[in-house]
Parts: sequence; C-alpha cells; structure tokens
Amino acid sequence: MGKNVDYSYLTQGIAALSRAHHATTMTGHLGAAVVAGYFIGEQQPDLDPFIFTGIETELDRIIQGQSVFSPQPDSAITVSEMFEPFPQDEARADLIDTIPQALAKNIGEAHESGHNTIFASIAIRALKDHPEIATPAVIEGVRRLISAFDGSAPGSGYYGTERGRISGSLVELPEDSDFPPYTDLHSMVRVVLNELILQAVEKRQGYGGLVHIINHAAALCELAAYGYPQLAVEGLKGHHQHVQLWKTLPDVTNEMGPQSPGAHDLWSPEYWRPGNLRPGAARLTHRIKVFYGFYKLVNFLDDPTGTRQAEDMLRYLV
Repeated sequence: MGKNVDYSYLTQGIAALSRAHHATTMTGHLGAAVVAGYFIGEQQPDLDPFIFTGIETELDRIIQGQSVFSPQPDSAITVSEMFEPFPQDEARADLIDTIPQALAKNIGEAHESGHNTIFASIAIRALKDHPEIATPAVIEGVRRLISAFDGSAPGSGYYGTERGRISGSLVELPEDSDFPPYTDLHSMVRVVLNELILQAVEKRQGYGGLVHIINHAAALCELAAYGYPQLAVEGLKGHHQHVQLWKTLPDVTNEMGPQSPGAHDLWSPEYWRPGNLRPGAARLTHRIKVFYGFYKLVNFLDDPTGTRQAEDMLRYLV
C-alpha cells in the first residue's frame, strides 16, 4: 500500500464488474466499488496517505467476499472467480460504445435505484481512461450487466408499519408542481445537494436513499463528461423519477430512532482508522462509491458554501 490506490484494484474491479451478470445485477456493487476506490486516488491525489490505506483495506474486504452483495453459495460464480484477471487479449476501445448503447434502452426510467446508470458510467470511465483494459470480453460482460436491468423495478421503499415495504412499480407518483422535471444537469445537481442538506437528518428507508440519489446523479454527470451528453440528458427523467419515489417515503424516525452523524467525515484520516468505520451491511461498498460520487457532484457546481453544508450532512449517510 503506497501513497495512492494501487492500479491493480482497477483491473480487479473491472473484471468483477464485467462478470457480475453471471450472478445478479446487484453483484455489480463489488466491481463498481473497487473501481471507484481506485479512482478516488486519481481524482483526489493530495489526500492524506492514510486515507488511501483505509480505502485499500476496504477494497480488500470486498474482494475477500465480506460484502452483503457477494454472490450467494448457489450462484454460478464465486467472489474469487469474479476478481480473477481476464486472459490477455487485444484491446478494442472502439467497442466501448456498445455499453452506452445498452444503457440507452433503460436510462430513461429508474431501475434498481439507478444502478444501471451507476455501473455503466464507472465502467465507461475506466475503459476510456485506461483503454488497455478495454478488451472484447470485458466490454461484452459490462454490456450484458447493463442490459440485465431492462424492465427491472425502480427499487422498493418502506412506508411504515401499516403499509410495509412496497415495490416502486406499485407506487403512484403524485403531481408535484414544486418539483418540476429537471432542465439540465446543473438543475439536477442542485436538487440533489439541497435534498442532502435539508433531509439527511430524516430516516427514510428505500430506493437506495440519498446515497444512491447522489451516485445516480454523479453517474449522469460522468456520462456527459466522457462523451455522452445526450444520453445523460435522456437520463434526467429516470433520476427525477428516482427522487420522486424517494420523496413519497415517510420519515420513520419515531419508529426506528433518529439518524446520527458520524464523528468524522470521509476526508479525515480519523474516519479510516480501525474501529472508527460505522458498521452496516451495505456500507462496505457504499461508503466508497458515495465518496467517489459526491466529489463528482460538488465539483460540478461552483458553490463553496453549499459544498461545506453538504459535506457536513454527508456524515449522516456514511
């Protein structure tokens, strides 16, 4: 473990992401988180070296199968098999466009809390920035994962003790004049950061919560930055639907207890010290991906005051 996140995590992560379709769509969390962890080092190279050590420790846990999203025992693939390197092959960067072509078929609606868009965007960045890993087998695997989201539900939410958990496909969205469709990516980002600042203290359960609303938005910004601006615009409708669904959730603080912020933020070495990481079945992959996604959003807008407020509220999520 050195000053930055080692390149080997990128190659392992993209291999796992391209093999996730052999298990379930949600198994894509493993590779996506490991790739995101690598890119945190690229996009924030001046972080304290101990943070990179902490990130690599978390990535090792994912690779070792400690994530709740690891393949089940009866799956067609094991965790170790997912992260194995692919046989060497000639890179074909010209095939990368088949991934956004697959995404174009499902990006206009919310699918599984936006994971179709989240997984596709991180793969596209990896393959475009490092075309040496863009082999036909890797690209085809990612394309198959994204296509597997076609027709999937938008996720589900918990609506309190009387109604229980309900699939988003069964939730009728009300007309809300106070929340019109986005006009552009900047409008979306401002909505997301504002929701984080105002609502992170509430306890709402479902649709991936604010973590995935952040990552879904960051993925659209990334698609635009990597050559697919029109596809990103088409994805605004899916993200708007995602937030609409999240807004239908009740605050269940009285039932489940209040939210509490973490003692340290993600940019503090103290956050990453052994024993300081907050427990939770899904936090192993999500603390890495939201660290990556949040940085993309706050750098999309020039708003230092809003950024500081959002950073403070992010502690409620991780």
